[in-house]
Amino acid sequence: MGARSLSGPGLRAVLVLSLLVLQGASQAQGLLDALPAVSNRELMGADSAQQMTPYIRTLIGLSLISLVPAALMAMTSFTRIIITLSFVRHALGLPETPPNAVLITLAMFLTLFTMAPTLEKVERTAYTPFVEGKLNLRQAAEAGVQPFKDFMARHVRDQDLDLVASMVRKPSPDKAESADLYQLVPAFMLSELRVAFSVGFVIFLPFLLIDLIVSAVLMSLGMMMMPPITVSLPLKLLLFVLIDGWGLILRAIVGSYQ
Repeated sequence: MGARSLSGPGLRAVLVLSLLVLQGASQAQGLLDALPAVSNRELMGADSAQQMTPYIRTLIGLSLISLVPAALMAMTSFTRIIITLSFVRHALGLPETPPNAVLITLAMFLTLFTMAPTLEKVERTAYTPFVEGKLNLRQAAEAGVQPFKDFMARHVRDQDLDLVASMVRKPSPDKAESADLYQLVPAFMLSELRVAFSVGFVIFLPFLLIDLIVSAVLMSLGMMMMPPITVSLPLKLLLFVLIDGWGLILRAIVGSYQ
């Protein structure tokens, strides 16, 4: 996908997510409208109370923005990507290499690539009409959440939806698209965890085979005191580089969402 098609959602992703965090913005708007009625004139006077309202509005806005990381992990492909990359690191036998900052940054870029169509739809149906004044905050939130619901519905399992519905003692939805957001989000996360762990199992198999072969060779040579990881780690790194392991894994992750 070219840089031109990613430029719009890439520049506005944080603002779009902060606007649409679990429809909290629409609820905050109702709270803001009710703030002038809760007057504390007896405590600080009419002028002071009127001056405090903008500060409270700013505080609520910053609180909503602080929920953006939670929305990033719960409603996008970030969870599956970061767990898969972590499994690659542990399968190689390098629990601290690459560092967490490198994996998180790479996972965020891959999340942007996989979520680009969804973000473009949010920009077209919610963000642009809201900025142009065609939609109010509540309407923009409802229109912007729908593309995320469609994305999650395509990648959620019916079994996970039934599990979440049973936990909240609600009837299971007929289809994922009609599920409430508070049921769809945890079910989507469970599905992402299942897929990520399945991919991790597949990633571990070839490296486990190398460890077994190295251990068997060392035992046959009578070198039982030598840690197998000392020999197997360079071999695993060499194999991973020769097959272009990072490229294969990244292409497979992005392709699983297309």
